[in-house]
Amino acid sequence: MMNKKLLTLSAAAIAAAIALAGCSTGSNAISSSPASAGSSMPGMGSGMMSSSAPAAAAEHNAADTMFAQGMIPHHEQAVEMSQMMLGKKDIPAAVTDLATRIKAAQAPEIETMTGWLKSWNESATMGAGHTMDGMMGDDDLKQLEAAQGTEAAKLFLKQMVAHHQGAVTMAKTETSQGKNPDAINLSQNIVTAQEAEIKDMQDLLATL
Repeated sequence: MMNKKLLTLSAAAIAAAIALAGCSTGSNAISSSPASAGSSMPGMGSGMMSSSAPAAAAEHNAADTMFAQGMIPHHEQAVEMSQMMLGKKDIPAAVTDLATRIKAAQAPEIETMTGWLKSWNESATMGAGHTMDGMMGDDDLKQLEAAQGTEAAKLFLKQMVAHHQGAVTMAKTETSQGKNPDAINLSQNIVTAQEAEIKDMQDLLATL
């Protein structure tokens, strides 16, 4: 009888302990659930995503900003010089083709970089005191505009080689110092494309 009572009491004690543990676990789960549920609630979740997404999109540093601010007018001048050549007569077909390719490649990149600066809340213009490698002066552009035929082709190639070399230098700086993945990727593409075009232009010059 005594053994049975002890067993019964032991069983009851174990059951009570399990029940208490269950209640304790349940209460913890309940007390912690609002916090965990709150973090995954549609309103809060979307709010967190909407605040972090722009932050990720705007992730950049001073090198990225300077790259875009400098490369936009640099590209604009290359497009302007290429347009001059496309408006001239008696230009070798290979040079005309090159001018067409430069214009087609760089015009969309101008729009892309302008969009970056807007999304980064940065000015579209570079501050005073900064210079861009390879840019032509007003006199250089006037000479190119006045030149015709083979003379114009040679001048265009010489000027564009220097112009491209400046762009490559700027792009390499972005590759090594930039932070924004898209800007770094574009800088790498610019180096690859323009170094190849520099070689093409030097080869063309040797034939004129």
